[in-house]
Amino acid sequence: MKHYLLHAAIGSSILCAACGSEQKSGDETVTQTTLEFKDYGADPIVLDIEAYTLGNDNFRTALWTGDNLQLTLMSIPVGGEVGLECHHDIDQFLRIESGRALVEMGDSRDRLDFSQEAGDDFVILVPAGKWHNIVNKGEEPLKLYSIYAPAEHDHGTVHRTYEEAMAAEAEHHRHEQQD
Repeated sequence: MKHYLLHAAIGSSILCAACGSEQKSGDETVTQTTLEFKDYGADPIVLDIEAYTLGNDNFRTALWTGDNLQLTLMSIPVGGEVGLECHHDIDQFLRIESGRALVEMGDSRDRLDFSQEAGDDFVILVPAGKWHNIVNKGEEPLKLYSIYAPAEHDHGTVHRTYEEAMAAEAEHHRHEQQD
């Protein structure tokens, strides 16, 4: 578990420190005014995480997926939620760039005994095995990014809406049960 937390901390530090005006990924130069919302895979890259997070209008967009770490962007509509979930083998780091949220966590889906409000620039740390949900309590979309260690979603994942994300999650769990 410490190994995964270290990955999340290092990934977060690199991403937060990477807010330059011009970055290079292979032969491609990315500037603050050019935001391409795609999964950059496991290639080295430096991105303006604030610009990407605030510019994302999809419910979920995987921005970078490596072997041991994944960065996703989320835009939760007013009154919407991430959805109650539990990642049994994955630690999660979330940072709110803009908006207000109610964060709930607990040891079971029926007992969310941790509840706290969070806003701009707050960090949410979810240990593996904790049930959790984040509800938008503001009057604007809740803009956040999440770092999973190891990766949680397939490379290139984009869910435009909550409903699309829940359908994909149900399909993912159905396949897990068949294996």
